[in-house]
Amino acid sequence: MEAERAIRVRVDDLAFATGDAIAWPVTADLRATTPLLLRLATAGGEQLTSQLRVQDPLPIGSAVVTGAGTLAVDLLVNAVISSDDEPVSESGVRRALRSALQRSADWQIEHLVCAPFGLGAGNLDLEDSAAIMTEVITGHLAQARFPAIVTIIVETPLEEEVFRSTLARVVS
Repeated sequence: MEAERAIRVRVDDLAFATGDAIAWPVTADLRATTPLLLRLATAGGEQLTSQLRVQDPLPIGSAVVTGAGTLAVDLLVNAVISSDDEPVSESGVRRALRSALQRSADWQIEHLVCAPFGLGAGNLDLEDSAAIMTEVITGHLAQARFPAIVTIIVETPLEEEVFRSTLARVVS
């Protein structure tokens, strides 16, 4: 029997989300990209903080898997969307999300919880983030066994509405 394949959207606190792993956007040196995501890193505790260190900055569009510290998931998929030299862009977000989904497939992550990629002051607008994420995730789910379920955790009812309506347009 084929496992359920789905994209879900809900308002929640990412730091308490359950699943097998959380994919989140980070900078080239694995720093959180927004204050909301900084709360996620803090919630993971020192065990997580100690893993979020790199010797050299990672390229935009790459993704690496680490432990999740004290979060309710086992793993974090760290997707690089910006660097000190290169700001957030649609192209960088698209590449980073594809890499995060590929790492999830490589690690056979069944249920991936995702933060919105590219949001924050001076970054992509909500509609662009939703469009990119919906396109990339639906394309990946159509071709790969893992993850079977992707849950996008948003912060506000407006974000939920935009992601749901974008998803409805893409899937219909």
